[in-house]
Amino acid sequence: MPTLSSIGQVLPHQIQNPKMIPLLTASTTTIAHIRQVHSLRNPDTNFSNKLLRQFSRGPKPENTLFLYKKLRTDGSTLDRFSFPPLLKAVAKVSALNYGLEIHGLASKLGFIADPFIQTALIAMYAACGRIIDARLLFDNMSHKDVVAWNIMIDGYCRSGHYDHVLNLYEEMNSSGLEPDAIILRTVLSACGRAGNLSYGKLIHGFIRDNGLSGDSYLQSALVNMYANCGVIDLAREFYDKLSSKHLVVSTAMLSGYAKLGMVKDARFIFDQMVEKDMVCWSAMISGYAESDQPHEALNLFNEMQRQRIAPDQITMLSVISACAHVGALTEAKWIHTYVDKNGFGRELSVNNALIDMYAKCGNLVRAKEVFQNMPRKNVVSWSSMINAFAMHGDADAAINLFHRMKEQNIEPNGVTFIGVLYACSHAGLVEEGHKFFSSMINEHGISPKLEHYGCMVDLYCRANLLRKAIELIETMPFAPNVIIWGSLMSACRVHGEDDLGEFAAKRLLDLEPDHDGAFVVLSNIYAKERRWDDVGLIRKLMRHKGISKERAYSRMEMDNDVHVFFMADRYHKQSDEIYEKLDDVVNQLKLVGRGYHDMV
Repeated sequence: MPTLSSIGQVLPHQIQNPKMIPLLTASTTTIAHIRQVHSLRNPDTNFSNKLLRQFSRGPKPENTLFLYKKLRTDGSTLDRFSFPPLLKAVAKVSALNYGLEIHGLASKLGFIADPFIQTALIAMYAACGRIIDARLLFDNMSHKDVVAWNIMIDGYCRSGHYDHVLNLYEEMNSSGLEPDAIILRTVLSACGRAGNLSYGKLIHGFIRDNGLSGDSYLQSALVNMYANCGVIDLAREFYDKLSSKHLVVSTAMLSGYAKLGMVKDARFIFDQMVEKDMVCWSAMISGYAESDQPHEALNLFNEMQRQRIAPDQITMLSVISACAHVGALTEAKWIHTYVDKNGFGRELSVNNALIDMYAKCGNLVRAKEVFQNMPRKNVVSWSSMINAFAMHGDADAAINLFHRMKEQNIEPNGVTFIGVLYACSHAGLVEEGHKFFSSMINEHGISPKLEHYGCMVDLYCRANLLRKAIELIETMPFAPNVIIWGSLMSACRVHGEDDLGEFAAKRLLDLEPDHDGAFVVLSNIYAKERRWDDVGLIRKLMRHKGISKERAYSRMEMDNDVHVFFMADRYHKQSDEIYEKLDDVVNQLKLVGRGYHDMV
């Protein structure tokens, strides 16, 4: 059998031998081999179709589209068997422009009535986010088999249209077609995500009545459905009744606990599992990462490596998130290297997560490098970089990048504006912040969420426009949360607005009765006004509730060691040098007209 290095010397008629296909498609330098194949004047359509199918199933489905462009350039013949693998590849890489072109070509060549092409088109449009186009094609099909129903139902589920999933399932039942296990799993998933417990129980009854209870994937889907509907006890009851707790259903139970933040219960299931695959490792790591236990997530990932279990993209996203929470730059660099060495560096979502990780680990330069080296960027990429600049106090860079984003015709979303408003808030850019807030509503049609109002309240508070902050709080369409009242309370403390500060602290305590900071602020306000009875009442209430002020702390990494600093910390071995440097910084700020409170 020839080696990869010798393929370039293979004669054209030998290249068309079907035995060459696995070698061609296994290569990481397939484009060179595709060029060699299409040096032929009359390429064989059957051979091209086999190559298209192989590429569409492989790890680099984009090569299917490179081959398609070469076939079109050469005027090669495409038949009805060419289109399903092409559309499958388009769906995998979300290449909508290719999909539209291929759809038009199939119609032009008279293949559009082929049921296999129709179902492939539905899957392609659904995968590319064009669910309305997918439904139009589906409705116009003369004959719909189980595969077509499954693709359309799955498309609705993946796009979050859970009501449409249930409605379409009802339509399928009315048509007299029996659902298969795949469709039932999708419907159960929709029930879980929508919290529709009553419909989920109906599907459970159908599964039981039709003798499908032994299907391991349906068992897993049932556990997930009950857990996602918030009835974890019912999920566990169903799980405990199973005579055989196989890998799939145990992973579902583990995931159910992990999603609810019940990581101890999830870990118990995990430790009891005799067999573990990548999915259950990933679920457990994700559970730790999302429950603010990043060290446990990273430790488990290291154990996963020792067990020689290869992670997937979802695992890596959880690991990157955990590292971002820890803030350890050395660990972050190691994870980035691991990402590149193991083929995750091309993934858009992974690169977006790396930007956020480096920003939270304090290395803005690395975050910019990741952003600049990305072969393609989406709105999440731009938003992540804007948020990174904002997080590091570089408002000018955040705003400039926002304008560059618009020049690239990337439409900003709500997260983008949170980053821009945050940057304006921390830089004291009141007028600019107000313009961005208005632009979000009037120019981009984005309805502000509580987070956006929170940024605006913080912007006004930091600029000592407290009355304007109150006006916004009173007129916004949401009830203010703890963060908003906390911003106002802190600003009142800094700017000496005791009456308003007392009001904000009391509103905060209405929402979070054990908030230590609010009690301390009230106590200090009362002490300042010599209201000693009220001070005594506050302190008595704190003792009764067992509330003590938790000292704020920060972490930083230096020389591969993470240092933790508490407020008014005198126990760190370099405390004297640290406070000496801090005094020097404050004195320098005073010389340029800024005091300590300007930094708060």
